[in-house]
Amino acid sequence: MAEDDLCCYEQPLNERVRTFLRVEHLLNRLAHHRGETGYWGRRATLEAVLDLLNMMSRHDIRGEASKALVQRRGVLAALAEREDIDANALQRVLDEIDARAAELSRIAPQFAAYCLRDDELLKSVNNRTAIAGGTCSFDVPGYRHWLRQHDAVIEADIERWTAPIVTIGHSVALILRLLREAATPVAHTAKSGVFLHQTAAGTQLIRVFVAETDIFPEISGGRHRATVRFMQFDHGRSRQATRDVAFHMACSRL
Repeated sequence: MAEDDLCCYEQPLNERVRTFLRVEHLLNRLAHHRGETGYWGRRATLEAVLDLLNMMSRHDIRGEASKALVQRRGVLAALAEREDIDANALQRVLDEIDARAAELSRIAPQFAAYCLRDDELLKSVNNRTAIAGGTCSFDVPGYRHWLRQHDAVIEADIERWTAPIVTIGHSVALILRLLREAATPVAHTAKSGVFLHQTAAGTQLIRVFVAETDIFPEISGGRHRATVRFMQFDHGRSRQATRDVAFHMACSRL
């Protein structure tokens, strides 16, 4: 199976992985807009920065990432004595975990809350984002002024705001990579569009790979069972597919 030819849908089974996936999503959005240096691109970049800062001010993502790295390191280190393990590859992963953990330890726990509180531009824009059109130039003239600055000035500010965010993002990316690599996708068939699966204890992430373009899976999962229901749009409404659907699925746990 070539994963590049398929569309992957993921369903987290606990709050930690759910939060990590949201961070990954927002970081991908930030990375996309960082390359746009026009007026609207800069606005989109700052909105992505604010979304990440707000999320990290409400959730201890730094702490959760640190705990996840420690847990994963313990599991991997226990494999070192096995003869079927590539010792060099394992050591590279352990070194990468150690490096990311050290980076996290240098970030202030409440950096996001302090940034939103102490930076006047971020504070003023953040207070208006909940209002539709609330960041117009007449509402936040300081924002308009900032957007007129030279690229070097704007880039320096964005770099200052995002440096700890990106560092945390590196750890989140490593955790999600290890989680995704922990399971190999297996072929299944959803009879009449529905598939029931008994999940193993400790499963944290379900990944469904679909080749067909006219359907999509709705995934629900608990501690013991997961349901994959394939849906399709019909005149603006979604309904369950009634045909058999071939797909691949991976259930990952760290």
